[in-house]
Amino acid sequence: MSVRIRDGFALLVGIFVFYTAATGPFESLIQRAVFLALVTCLGLSLYPLGKGTGWRTIGLIVDLLLAAVTISACSYIVVNYDEIMTTLPWATQLDMALTVGLVVTVLEIGRRAVGAIFPVLVIVGLLYALLGEYLPGSLGHRGFDIEFVTETIFLGDLGIWGMLTGVAATVIAAFVLFGALLLHTGGGQSFMDLAMRLGGRQKGGAAKIAIISSGLFGMISGSAVANVATTGNFTIPMMRRLGYPGPLAAAVEAVASTGGQIAPPIMGAAAFVMAEILGIAYVDVMVAAIIPAVLFYLSVFVTVHIVATRRNLKLVPEDELPAWSEILALRKVLPIIAALGGLAVGIFMGRSVATSAFYGMIALLIAFVATSAGRLSVGEMFKRVLAGVTDAGKGMVIIGVLLAGAQILVSMINMTGIGVTLSSMIVAIAGDSTVLVAIIVGLVCLIMGMGLPTTAAYVLVAAVLAPAMTAVGVEPLTAHLFVFYFATISVITPPVCVAVFVAAGIAQTNWLPAAFEAVRLGAMTYIVPFMLLLYPGMTAGGGGLAIINAVLSGLVLVVAIPALLGGQTFTGRLWLDRAMLVIVIGVALWPAFLTPMIAAMLLGGAFFVGRNMRRAAMEGGQ
Repeated sequence: MSVRIRDGFALLVGIFVFYTAATGPFESLIQRAVFLALVTCLGLSLYPLGKGTGWRTIGLIVDLLLAAVTISACSYIVVNYDEIMTTLPWATQLDMALTVGLVVTVLEIGRRAVGAIFPVLVIVGLLYALLGEYLPGSLGHRGFDIEFVTETIFLGDLGIWGMLTGVAATVIAAFVLFGALLLHTGGGQSFMDLAMRLGGRQKGGAAKIAIISSGLFGMISGSAVANVATTGNFTIPMMRRLGYPGPLAAAVEAVASTGGQIAPPIMGAAAFVMAEILGIAYVDVMVAAIIPAVLFYLSVFVTVHIVATRRNLKLVPEDELPAWSEILALRKVLPIIAALGGLAVGIFMGRSVATSAFYGMIALLIAFVATSAGRLSVGEMFKRVLAGVTDAGKGMVIIGVLLAGAQILVSMINMTGIGVTLSSMIVAIAGDSTVLVAIIVGLVCLIMGMGLPTTAAYVLVAAVLAPAMTAVGVEPLTAHLFVFYFATISVITPPVCVAVFVAAGIAQTNWLPAAFEAVRLGAMTYIVPFMLLLYPGMTAGGGGLAIINAVLSGLVLVVAIPALLGGQTFTGRLWLDRAMLVIVIGVALWPAFLTPMIAAMLLGGAFFVGRNMRRAAMEGGQ
């Protein structure tokens, strides 16, 4: 019975999102209130309090009370929408009670789904708004009473019904549904088959399969942890079977899954939030992220190749790989092409991103039915589509609840001015040095993002730290991409590296060595944000020459950094090899017009000298 109720709520969420993507959203607060009511009820059924314990009956009563309060609060907003939007209502006792109940429900589901860190941050933000007048110095503010906080959070579009909840209820929800339908109608297996064929027979083939498949899945799922849990259950055992050390297998999967969130064309949910915050088209964010994403995956590929060559890791046996004829069969590729084609048509026609996702879903479903006719029964086709819709509904719970909670926190940050205060403190410490500000911001982003899903981490650091970047002259898009990348890689950065924890569990290995392997494999990701500051062409800006300069510098680093960290030898003298690579990296990071060309020549010279020295040594030995 509980499973049917849960699936029923998930189906309702999916139908609501599909309908509003097709027809356009309801009025802003109505759309957000209905969406939040649906996902919180679904969240309570997905994460029941006291499940499997003797006090589940008490937990059920608590869950029913939380659901009743949430439905009442959201219904209140729908019924009183006109009054809320046309007047400035004063908070009543009922308003305050509904606000407390709704906030408690959102934070409690967040605690059950992703842990206590994020709810605690939101609670700290609320307490700071209520009690900040008692703090000394620049961190103090004039203070706000509970009535004003209620009016901000509940009776308007600045609090829980603000922009972040709006993005979750429209654009992100539509893309979660799009991705789930794509995966459940055969796209998931097609991605895995393609990854196996492309990477399996190369050096480090099993690891390269993980990189390709996790990148493809990650672009759609938007969650590194969920991606590790999905693709990692296939790729990690394959790597272990072929002789990969446990820490290396776990690190490859964790890093590859993390990279999917920064890889166009879909990227993770945070990219849609970024577009809304900056007030620009999502396509602009996507274009700006292309070069950094390519450099990230190239660097992971090169590192894996170097490690596989040095350790002589086995290839994937040919008989375990699917044939190209099977991979490129029309029934497999047509739904994917149709889905992406429908999405592209909607975007280039100037439709909203959510409507474009609807076009992609319609094209996908038509192609799926056409290619499945005669092969699958109508019941089986319906079952797969239904599984995609219900899976999407479940996926929207974490996104919806976290962004609603993040919106509460952001509204408190804006109301108290703490974001401006912290940005001013960072600028005061660093002076006018963009590099020093960037280093401080990057470190704080890693700390603030630990233990948080990427979207929530990005929202937090964007509200507090991005202003510090723009204050020293960094372009807003560059500043937000900078904090976005650092928020993303917090999931592989010790000590709270949740993606590594999950991967290490699958690999049955200690997480600490896996985390150090992950940092080495993802080293380029720590460099890319700084390259955004050094080279405007990294975000496809500044003209053709700037883009060429950025790409060339990036390609040099893609080879030099993995070579340095992977122990690549040129001359056979370790100290000389490392010295040459350090010089090459330093030159490539120096933002002058000809330095990337010089760095490329130095790197090529290192390979040439090393090859000649090895050849001379071999001839001398003969």
